[in-house]
Amino acid sequence: MKRLAVLPGELDNRPWAPDSTLMSISDFHAWWAQRMAAGHFSVERKPLTALKDWHFESDTGNLAHASGRFFTIEGLQIRSGGVETGSQPIINQPEIGILGIVVKEFDGVLHCLMQAKMEPGNVNTLQLSPTVQATRSNYTQVHKGSTTRYLEYFVGPGRGQVLVDVLQSEQGAWFWRKRNRNMVVLVTGDVEVHEDYCWLSLAQIGELTQVDNLVNMDARTVLSCMPFSLPGEADAPTGDDFRDALIRSYQYQPDRSAPARHTAGEILSWFTEAKTRCDWSARLVPLAKVSGWTRGEHEIADHEERSFRIIGVEVEAGTREVKSWQQPLLYPRGEGHAAFVARPIDGVLHLLVQARPEYGLMDMVEMSPTIQLHPGQTVSDIKEPFLRDLLVSGGGTTHYDRMLSEEGGRFYNALTRYQLIEVGQDFPVDVPPNFCWMTVRQLIDLLRHGHYLNIEARSLLACIHSLS
Repeated sequence: MKRLAVLPGELDNRPWAPDSTLMSISDFHAWWAQRMAAGHFSVERKPLTALKDWHFESDTGNLAHASGRFFTIEGLQIRSGGVETGSQPIINQPEIGILGIVVKEFDGVLHCLMQAKMEPGNVNTLQLSPTVQATRSNYTQVHKGSTTRYLEYFVGPGRGQVLVDVLQSEQGAWFWRKRNRNMVVLVTGDVEVHEDYCWLSLAQIGELTQVDNLVNMDARTVLSCMPFSLPGEADAPTGDDFRDALIRSYQYQPDRSAPARHTAGEILSWFTEAKTRCDWSARLVPLAKVSGWTRGEHEIADHEERSFRIIGVEVEAGTREVKSWQQPLLYPRGEGHAAFVARPIDGVLHLLVQARPEYGLMDMVEMSPTIQLHPGQTVSDIKEPFLRDLLVSGGGTTHYDRMLSEEGGRFYNALTRYQLIEVGQDFPVDVPPNFCWMTVRQLIDLLRHGHYLNIEARSLLACIHSLS
């Protein structure tokens, strides 16, 4: 796609070149290797009972920080029909943090200020992160560390021109109603660039999403929320049927010729109906009351050894605001899987979106990829036979297939396989009630608001941008 410029008013229709004038991709990889070598990073397992500044509360059994801030490990109880149907540990982090990207135009090309950031749970230590990625406890310096770089561009009277400012959820299976503020701000003045940061064009970041475990989850969610100008109807076809159908999927607007299977009103009604079908409830309970789990010295683990466990780590990171600390992390058993099934309908690429309930979500249901499996789940856990058959047979054409990391600040080596799978005309257009065919543009429009697309859908949508 030739034109996906961000929309800060006067920049709305300016094309951006595929290469930055500031740093080539080869220069980026050389810089990345330098940042990896320059930092002193160490993550070692440590017993939960020996974590500094953390303790199990005597009355609830919850694992909490001495400051009363950051987050707690508590219990979650699920009930249906007045009967308990399950329980598990869950991370309760009520603070709203900031995930923010500073953008600036250089030689007519919009660039993002990105960070090489170490998180203790990252499988590869460093990942490409937003300009600011900080909990409220961090940027208010509860940890008594150094200040958060570039925070002034997002809060206070000197902040940049706000392009995006929306609260978005995170993993509803592992967090209790967690939200973060996803922000993009435009600056025009000089920005002093710290050695752990660099300017990259959107095209370059898109290219880097093709590398396993490089662009982190927090960067992906912010990038998905960035408003794009659309390719013009007069843009010449590329000759590639998939890309042309994808371009038309970006073009769709109610007053344009590119058709969509459903209107915006129909989609919102479908989504509301999905919420009304939820016949369960979830609530926080003391961790000590969670059944089917055992708390030991080194971990909190499920008896079936299928889901995840809570472990402790001791961390050293020379590039962080605090150089050393200890904390618990959620450690998944295995890898997740998130895939959008895509199909051209009347020449316009549509994504099959699922209305997916998750117990930790604030509004019970959000839109997810067609297929979403948590670590510990297998293809046999997919309820719909036509989707099970698709994965088992290996049918369709896979246009995106990468292993990407989830939040490294709370999860240890949490990996998800992200895919975009195009299917043919024999794949059903009529689908079960919890699914809906939508264009890419319709999903982008929903991201102006919070609590529509879940974190996995936003991550994958950010990666789909790189295919255009």
